[in-house]
Amino acid sequence: MTTTATEQLELLTRNAAEVIPTEELTEKLKAGRPLRVKLGLDPTAEHVTLGWTVVLRKLREFQDLGHTAVLIVGDYTARIGDPSEAETTRPMLTKDEVDAHAARVLDQISLILAEDNLEIRRNSEWLDPLGTTGVLELATHYTVARMLERDDFAKRYAAEQPISLREFLYPLLQGYDSVAVRSDVELGGTDQHFNLMVGRHIQRAYGQDPQVVVSMPLIEGTDGVKKMSQSVGNYVAVTEPADEIFGKLMRLPDQLMIKYFRLTTALTPIEIGAIERDLESGALRPEAAKRRLAQSVVELYHGADAADAALTHFDRVFKNRELPDEADIAEFPLPADCVADGSVDIPCAMKTVGLAKSLSDARRKLEQGGVRIDGEPVSEGRIPVDKLKGRVLQVGKRRFARLV
Repeated sequence: MTTTATEQLELLTRNAAEVIPTEELTEKLKAGRPLRVKLGLDPTAEHVTLGWTVVLRKLREFQDLGHTAVLIVGDYTARIGDPSEAETTRPMLTKDEVDAHAARVLDQISLILAEDNLEIRRNSEWLDPLGTTGVLELATHYTVARMLERDDFAKRYAAEQPISLREFLYPLLQGYDSVAVRSDVELGGTDQHFNLMVGRHIQRAYGQDPQVVVSMPLIEGTDGVKKMSQSVGNYVAVTEPADEIFGKLMRLPDQLMIKYFRLTTALTPIEIGAIERDLESGALRPEAAKRRLAQSVVELYHGADAADAALTHFDRVFKNRELPDEADIAEFPLPADCVADGSVDIPCAMKTVGLAKSLSDARRKLEQGGVRIDGEPVSEGRIPVDKLKGRVLQVGKRRFARLV
């Protein structure tokens, strides 16, 4: 179905935090040619989280309208470290570390982006051969004074905290990515505002029309406070088991539900508006809305059958009171000392998190049938890690621990 430039603009700017400038995007869409839409992701961790999907799903919307998605795997810039919102200089990663993360992440991104209208590029293609001469030329196009206008740099400078020259290079190199792929539009989170605007400046310096910047809101993680982050541990990964995604989203603070509906599900604005009105009027209870949210997200990445099964599992384990409320269950890291060859020693885990006084006490409880995982009896002394991670270990009727 053919869409007008006005219809495309409405869809492509929906839920965006910033479009700079809107009139340039309008003109580019009116030109009627496929736009080159850039998204750069530094592979510094192993999961694609719901936070990442906010920009990835926006990129997919451009694809669905016939535009070309240019996904840049920042295998060069990841080694430098993005200074955005960093309070100290990030450590440099090795090439092997970055390549390993990139391989895992690209597999997961295929769950979101279409194969058609997709270019996947690594920025080492053009940044490795740039050389000292090229970097010096690039550096002439931006000043230290402009760099210090950046909020996170300004705060660190005022606090007399170190800022390495390497960090000053990061936004310049990201901007050069836009030159290399001749970007018409660049997507990013709001934390990337400075870097994205530098891209416009660098393109002008190299004789190109500047890209339009479309930045998307960041989402808070499951703690409801900090930005979703793998380093913080408050994330939901799209390849986690369906039950785990469902359970994590059911623990989401109520005030974040509508934001998550808008940014992480495929529900229409009309559907989300109805949910919001019903929540405000009391016609819809928060728990029921959250169940729909969790089902919608699981369905996107695991399918409708898995979403239904996750709902049934949650109801059996939690709603039917086979376990206490999620908020009342203490969380503990999965004890590394109890893991070997991909499986967990259950008595060891019980003792480590305080569900048994000793290993012999733990084994006795296991033999007596007093140990459960998510309400299901356990008799084996060892189970695979993925059968325990994120689940509730129960001893007797009143002792619980979630291992994360």
